[in-house]
Amino acid sequence: MLNVVLVEPEIPQNCGNIARTCAATSARLHLIRPLGFDISDRAVKRAGLDYWHLVEVFDYENLDDFFRRNPDAADIWLTTTKAPRPYTSAEFRDGCWLFFGKETAGLPADFRKAHYDRCIRLPMRAEARSLNLSNTVAICVYEALRQIGFPGLSGEGEMAGGR
Repeated sequence: MLNVVLVEPEIPQNCGNIARTCAATSARLHLIRPLGFDISDRAVKRAGLDYWHLVEVFDYENLDDFFRRNPDAADIWLTTTKAPRPYTSAEFRDGCWLFFGKETAGLPADFRKAHYDRCIRLPMRAEARSLNLSNTVAICVYEALRQIGFPGLSGEGEMAGGR
């Protein structure tokens, strides 16, 4: 099972969309405060639609609180536009932790520096600042799941039996 960690997310619709990705993939969602919205906010619930009951959500006061409560969080990956290498070079494992920063500023600089070898990015043209946070999370979650064989997820749709 993957762990998606949002550090100080600001936009409720992004959080709702990410929750829906977590629901569809059985990933756990970890929210690091401060949040730019109330977790019960209507926009968050609407973006996640009726999937909230499928998501394990954890709430932390800050990164120190997160690491204090998750001492096993060693296999971490930090997604940042400032990273030296692409996300495809990461070797994801079951149970890893994928960190994503807030929409306006990304992950804290000291956190990125402390985990330099674990920083990855999505390749994009130089003129583009970044992708939307929920898109970035979905891309990284599905790459990690691809690498570990999509455990517990159906790889077939209703068309699998033929015409």
